[in-house]
Amino acid sequence: MSDHRAEPPRSERAPGSPEPADQPGPAEARTPEPVPAGVQMSKPVPEPARSGTTGSEPARSGTTGSEPARSGATGSAGPGERSAVPEPPKVPAYARQPHPRQPPSPWAHTGRQTPSELTRIRPAAPGPVPAATLWSVLATALLSALLLGDGIGLNLLVVAVPAAFAAYFAARAAGRRLRPWTAVWAVGGLALLAVPALRDAGWPVFLAVVSAVAVGSLALHGSRGWLGIFLGSLGLLTSVAGSLGWGVHGVRDRMADSRGRWRVAFRSTAAAVVLLIVFGALFSSADAAFADVLGSLIPDVSVGEGPWRLFLAALGLVGALAAAYTAAAPVRWDALTVPSGSPRGRLEWALPLIVLNLLFAGFLAIQLTVLLGGYDKVMAETHLSYAQYAREGFWQLLWATVLTLLVIALALRWAPRGGPRDRTLVRSVLGTLCLLALVVVASALRRMDLYVDAYGLTRLRISVAAVELWLGVVLLLIMAAGVFGAKMLPRAVAASAAVGVLAFGLVSPDGLIAEQNVQRYGDHHSIDIQYLRGLSADAVPALDRLPEPLRSCALEEIQRTLRSSDSPWYATSWGEARARDILGDWDPGARVRNCQGLGSGDMGNERGGDGADGNGGGDSYDPYDPY
Repeated sequence: MSDHRAEPPRSERAPGSPEPADQPGPAEARTPEPVPAGVQMSKPVPEPARSGTTGSEPARSGTTGSEPARSGATGSAGPGERSAVPEPPKVPAYARQPHPRQPPSPWAHTGRQTPSELTRIRPAAPGPVPAATLWSVLATALLSALLLGDGIGLNLLVVAVPAAFAAYFAARAAGRRLRPWTAVWAVGGLALLAVPALRDAGWPVFLAVVSAVAVGSLALHGSRGWLGIFLGSLGLLTSVAGSLGWGVHGVRDRMADSRGRWRVAFRSTAAAVVLLIVFGALFSSADAAFADVLGSLIPDVSVGEGPWRLFLAALGLVGALAAAYTAAAPVRWDALTVPSGSPRGRLEWALPLIVLNLLFAGFLAIQLTVLLGGYDKVMAETHLSYAQYAREGFWQLLWATVLTLLVIALALRWAPRGGPRDRTLVRSVLGTLCLLALVVVASALRRMDLYVDAYGLTRLRISVAAVELWLGVVLLLIMAAGVFGAKMLPRAVAASAAVGVLAFGLVSPDGLIAEQNVQRYGDHHSIDIQYLRGLSADAVPALDRLPEPLRSCALEEIQRTLRSSDSPWYATSWGEARARDILGDWDPGARVRNCQGLGSGDMGNERGGDGADGNGGGDSYDPYDPY
């Protein structure tokens, strides 16, 4: 038997005795090899057995002091022998010495990325197109082709109703609920489309139609903030491209699921159309009264108008489909936010505004002293006529009101927001500025009143006066927001603009112009027939009260237009129908031969004050004299 003895410690070895080949050094015996980061071990690795032990560690069997241990550092065993030491897991070379930390690449996306603006506003994909929406879109396209080709009147409102139903069905299928402001925008848009049915003048009708599209787009998007209100009013245009594919997929899916029902519906519709044509033609030839009624109800569609009617049908289809798509998947415009400005100190913020308030107060004190004194006071203080005094200041006061609103917006952006004292300071300074700006609005309107009293009312004058009046309403809303909170201010301002456009169309601007000038003729025997004869049929009730030959000269152009028009009932406004009832088959005849110089040039006095300018058109553009 071999002698089993423990190997003496290193300190007890004879000097110069060789160390076993497989004996690790002192540092290696106590410090295991480091494991690189990222390499996980399933279980702790036992320390390799050593042939030489320190202290009282027992010696392995089969080893002597001068005999090297069988199990070396490599853990290999001889043939037929079992290794006494488990082999540690092998670590790859690239992981054994990690690479030094490299600086991040400036082009690499590191960390959590902020979603882009387009990602935040992008709507969710809409679901399948409801069948009710498809039928409503088809009805809109058909009514557009049949009714819109003869003009604009009640037909525009008739076409808008099925388009509104298409959007309603799509929104209900998407799970959207009808909210109060959505109902306000929807009702307001339909109310604005009533203006073409009531008024014959083209300029308030165009303004009402554009406003109706913007308000309808707001009803579909449901925006709240300033940027959302602005972009939401134009957002219907962004849904056109997506709505086409949505509609095509919906029709294809419906056709694939119900081929038999579509065939039945097509055959039934074709049979009904054939029966209406055959028996309608028979009854029309049998009774002239029935033929007249039927002819007034059915649109007159000729073959030559085919391309135009097809274009109108496509326009109605795309518009209704875009409205339904927007209702099902509206763009979240409110996700686009404008970061608020950094608050300023109280003195830095308030000092410029207080100086501006003092300037407003000084200007308005002089204005009230002059304007409340009437014409004599104006002549004594300025040596100017009505027209000269009003003309030299109205545009400046209008721009002053607009710039005041801009100053208020910027002041709110950088206003101090430290606590109750800052809120009190902001409300006091801006409230005073709004109040003084309201007096500026009143001063501008007073100047316009002097101007109109001297030279009559025109389209340009009534338009800018309406804009100035609306700016005053905006100032009142800002003051109310300072007291009750600004949460609803953006929607309130947009609603006030829509109400202003609706009121402007309903009061009949051309009718007001004619009424004021006829009244002025009765008071001062001064009138500009050359300007009044260019008004629309809305002015007929007032112009019909003029004495001859002024009446014939003023109504000649309007009567010629009415007699040459053969628009059906759905493309005829109430103002045009009333003018037809008043004028009938009246023919001015020879009474209009001397209209060229009759009553002309009076509105031209507003330029020179002496009647030298006889063009009668107070609305021509002049950068220094807009009247």
